[in-house]
Amino acid sequence: MIKNTVICFGEMLWDILPGKALPGGAVMNVAYHLHKLGNPVALISRVGNDERGRQLINLLSGYGLPVDQIQIDNEHQTGIVYADMSDPHAVKYDIVHPVAWDFIEYPSSLETDNKYLVFGSLSTRDQVSRTTLKRLLAHVGTRVLDINLRAPHYTQEYIEWLLQHCDILKLNDDELSLIQSWYGVADSAEEGLKYLANRFSIPLIVLTRGADGAMLLQEKQLYKVDGVSVKVADTIGSGDAFLAGFLHAHRLKKAPIECLQIANSLGALVATYSGGCPDYDISVLPL
Repeated sequence: MIKNTVICFGEMLWDILPGKALPGGAVMNVAYHLHKLGNPVALISRVGNDERGRQLINLLSGYGLPVDQIQIDNEHQTGIVYADMSDPHAVKYDIVHPVAWDFIEYPSSLETDNKYLVFGSLSTRDQVSRTTLKRLLAHVGTRVLDINLRAPHYTQEYIEWLLQHCDILKLNDDELSLIQSWYGVADSAEEGLKYLANRFSIPLIVLTRGADGAMLLQEKQLYKVDGVSVKVADTIGSGDAFLAGFLHAHRLKKAPIECLQIANSLGALVATYSGGCPDYDISVLPL
C-alpha cells in the first residue's frame, strides 16, 4: 500500500434502483471520487464470492482503483441496497444485512504512514467490521467520520464512540438535528456544531445542507457557502462526492472556505447524474 494513501474503510455494494443496479456504498463512492481527483486511495472492503462481487471488482479495476485490499467472502453475499426513488431529492434506503462488508478482516499488510482514514457508522453495525475499524483507527493520522446514519443500523452508544474517535466529522442537517435531540441542544445548526466540537473534542466539522450549501466549524471559526443551483437527477452519492472534494482540498492545505467551495461544487455536479459513481469532467470544478 502506498504511503500517504487515503484509506477508505467500509461498505461497497449495489444500489438497486427501479430498472437498474448501480455501484455504490458511501466509502466506495468517496474512494472513487478521491481517485478521480488524483489522490492515492486504498479501499478496504469485502464482497461475496458471487457475480455481483466480481462485477464490482472489475468495475473498480476499470476505474483504475487498486483492488488488492478487497476481500472475498465465501459465506456472505455482496452488499445490496434497495433505493426508494419516489423523491429523487430525498432517496430512502433499505440496506440488506448481513452481507460481506459486515465481515471485513484486518488487512495482513498495512503501511503505518497513512494520513487519512475515511469510515462511517454502517461499518459498526456488525462486530467483525467494528473490531477491524477499531484496530485501524490506531494506525492512521487523520480520522474522517462520514456519519451516514441509516436507521436501524446504528445505536447511540456506537455513534458516541465514533464521535470520540474522529478528527474530521461530516454530517447533514437531518443527522445533526437527530444528534442534537439526544442531548437537548437547541435546534440551531451553529449551536449544534459548537456543541459537538466541544463535547467530543472534534477539531473540524462539516455540515452539508443540500440546496442551502454547507457550513464548516474549525478552530471555533464558522465558514459558510451557499448552495449551487443544479437540475437534480438524484442525490445518491452527492454527499460522498462532497466529502471527497473536501478531503482533496484539505490534503492540498487549501483555505477552509476553498475546501468548502470545491466540496460543494463536486457534490452538486454529482447530483446532476444518476448513481454515486458517475463519469464527469473534473475540469469544470474550481480546483
